[in-house]
Amino acid sequence: MSLLARLYRRWPPRDDLTAEELDKGLGWLVRNGIGGQMMETLSVGAFMTAYALELGASNLSIGLLAAVPHVTQLLQLAGVPLADRLRNRRLLSIVAAGFSRPMFLVIAAAAFIADSDLALGVVAIAFAVRFCLTALMSCGWNSWMRDLVPEGALGRFFGRRLFAMTLMGTVLGLCGGAFIDLWTAHAAWPTRYAYAILFVGAFIGGSYSVFCMTRVPEPRMARPTSDLALLGRLGRPFRDSNYRRLMLFLGSWNFAVNLAAPFFTVHMLLTLKIDLMTIMVLTTVSQLANVSVLRWWGTIADRMSNKSVLSVCAPLFIGCIFAWTFTTFPEPHALTLPLLFAIHLLTGIATAGVTLASGNIALKLAPRGDATTYLANNSLVNAMAAGIAPIVGGLFADFFMNRELSLVLRWHEPGKDVAFDTLSIAQWDFFFLLATVIGIFSIYRLGQVREVGEVSERMVLGEMLLGVKRSVRNLSSIAGLLSATEFPLGAVRRRRHARPRPGTGAAEPPQQSPVEVLPP
Repeated sequence: MSLLARLYRRWPPRDDLTAEELDKGLGWLVRNGIGGQMMETLSVGAFMTAYALELGASNLSIGLLAAVPHVTQLLQLAGVPLADRLRNRRLLSIVAAGFSRPMFLVIAAAAFIADSDLALGVVAIAFAVRFCLTALMSCGWNSWMRDLVPEGALGRFFGRRLFAMTLMGTVLGLCGGAFIDLWTAHAAWPTRYAYAILFVGAFIGGSYSVFCMTRVPEPRMARPTSDLALLGRLGRPFRDSNYRRLMLFLGSWNFAVNLAAPFFTVHMLLTLKIDLMTIMVLTTVSQLANVSVLRWWGTIADRMSNKSVLSVCAPLFIGCIFAWTFTTFPEPHALTLPLLFAIHLLTGIATAGVTLASGNIALKLAPRGDATTYLANNSLVNAMAAGIAPIVGGLFADFFMNRELSLVLRWHEPGKDVAFDTLSIAQWDFFFLLATVIGIFSIYRLGQVREVGEVSERMVLGEMLLGVKRSVRNLSSIAGLLSATEFPLGAVRRRRHARPRPGTGAAEPPQQSPVEVLPP
């Protein structure tokens, strides 16, 4: 018997799952997220950017590294027929993830290469291999999650999973930042060795997440609803007007976010001269804000709609990107750190809603049987937009290095001349402004997308404010503190009963394909 056949028999899909098996599987799925978050916290974001800068990376190199996770998603074109042919999404995910985890050890080993260019090349290749394998498993993973998690509990379950993952990321981020700064201040060895230790930790967390995958059951994969060839199936969503609007929103949104976000850490390290521990403290502020509202957003998404959550969180997120332009004036100022604190706090709140709602709308709108194809198609559009943006940023970073746009307010009187900088835009600020403009356009496109059950953003904000009022009244006790994370379900229920239910005469639009839920 071949190895593939033995593995297939070890992890076979199931025709039906008992309630007990489903509960246990969802528990292992939460643990899988915790292991995956440990891996991601220690291997991407601020730590990867700082590690690359430590190895001598240029702005273009940072942009290319930021583009790798998105550009490699094009390999989902190969993942679609592979998942359809294998008919075992768990096996595909386990094998692809299992081979990707050792790449963290290769990245760690690059710290011991004396030649900076060679070390960066090794990091880039290992980074790309890791995400190529992740792309191959993405189609199967997204479809697997679509069939496993009950549709009515998508918001609550993934909110709980994100809650646990965010807590893990918060603790590890602080510990990792403190470890790097202490090593830099007291150790006799180069700082790059400290980053190597973090990547070994990422390997351990990633390996645990693969182990958890083996414990999550897989419902049998439904047959595609169409016999069209791959290219024909991938073209179907583009012939649907509502889905085209969704794709335009997602594409412009991903371009806007990834034009600015990869360079936040570079801006803080090189322009604002902030140490890594402070950066991780700010990251923790964002993550704690994220955790505190996850349950709210999950409940709103389930009771109202995912688009309603996006209509509130997306403008808030874009507003935070715009606020980065005020962190210098034109140099760091007394309000820089307080402003960074506010930006990270509000970004955490917005990110919680965007992440949860975008993932849920993907799973909710993907039709059974064609979920793999739809999610892959959507991933391709997102990957192209998100992959191009940081490369554009890296290419033009040096161009904007010595350029500045200023607006000066001047007062002149006899014997006195006073000038105030009312606006100063330089280097990264140009990207933050451009990202803001594109983000505003994407929010406009979101308004053209239709989802069953959507309500106005005013209603969403009203329900949130009602929840805050109830929580504030109870802040004098432990129970009150706990209730600060609860959402007023009764008020939502009253709103829900006021809407027509499916099957009562309200016509439902055809199902569309959404955004992906990225695998760990």
